[in-house]
Amino acid sequence: MALLRHFLLLLALAVQAAAASAVPPPLQLHFYARSCPRAEAIVRRVVRRRAAQDRSVLPALIRLHFHDCFVRGCDGSVLIDSTPSNAAEKEAPPNLTLRMLDVIDDVKAVVEKACPGVVSCADIVALAARDAAAMAGRVRYELPTGRRDGTVSSAAEVNLPSPSVSFAEALSAFRSIGLGVVDLTTLLGSHTMGFCHCGLIMDRLYNYNNTGASYPTMDAGLLATLRHRCPPHTVTPQNESHDAIVPMNLVAPLGPFGLDNSLYPSVLAGRAVLQIDQELTSSGKARRIAAMFAAQPRNFQRHFARSMVKLGSVNVLTGRQGEVRLNCRRVNS
Repeated sequence: MALLRHFLLLLALAVQAAAASAVPPPLQLHFYARSCPRAEAIVRRVVRRRAAQDRSVLPALIRLHFHDCFVRGCDGSVLIDSTPSNAAEKEAPPNLTLRMLDVIDDVKAVVEKACPGVVSCADIVALAARDAAAMAGRVRYELPTGRRDGTVSSAAEVNLPSPSVSFAEALSAFRSIGLGVVDLTTLLGSHTMGFCHCGLIMDRLYNYNNTGASYPTMDAGLLATLRHRCPPHTVTPQNESHDAIVPMNLVAPLGPFGLDNSLYPSVLAGRAVLQIDQELTSSGKARRIAAMFAAQPRNFQRHFARSMVKLGSVNVLTGRQGEVRLNCRRVNS
């Protein structure tokens, strides 16, 4: 009887150990400290070099990270090229204007020379976005790493919130990946960077909700400026991706490639270019957060850092999950 009890105890311990080993390990700070100690420095150096040549690298890398994490989690799947038998994520309409994917290729090439087969493309995307935030607005944060790369990328799965959705729809989309109203309000602050195509705002300027009128609360001065830059009937399905562009925030002290809190005063004054940004004023809680960020730049920086870390942890693959792609544009054969 004692022998049987001892056997059952050993069996229970073995089952517990097997169950524990099946749980993927969490992300951790300095994951590559031993396996590739120069990894993070390499990412930073390449991003800095490319940003010195073209500052538009910075918003592009932050946007790329968001688009990656919103579909299947932060697994680098947005980088995968299509094949004759599969239309990958980058072929979906929201991703057609993604830029600077070659920066990730550049980083990967240098990292592979230093540490072959060690650093994932998913981590490179997340680290590049972190470094872009630091270079654009001195938003600095430590980022846990250890992500593995996904092996599936499908355009049919891309369902990012449109720039013209309501606040409720945007919040629902964010909640579907584990983010909340604070994260939504905070991460939209990155819309002070970069440019948008006129095609994204034409309905807001001329035919909001098929009324034949503009968005009802848009500042008159902003409306006149945007209509001048985006005249009617200049955007068609044939030229939508090549139409004129306007700054995402017309009042940005750091310019179109700087990250600061300047979107929020524009939102509170009814001067947001994108509807999804202006919709922040339709929620009492989001409006209060926006007012706090407008008055307290450092508070915005702190929250932006926290939300970026949270975003970078969405549905990650770790441990033995996924793979470390040798080429970020295709899965390993």
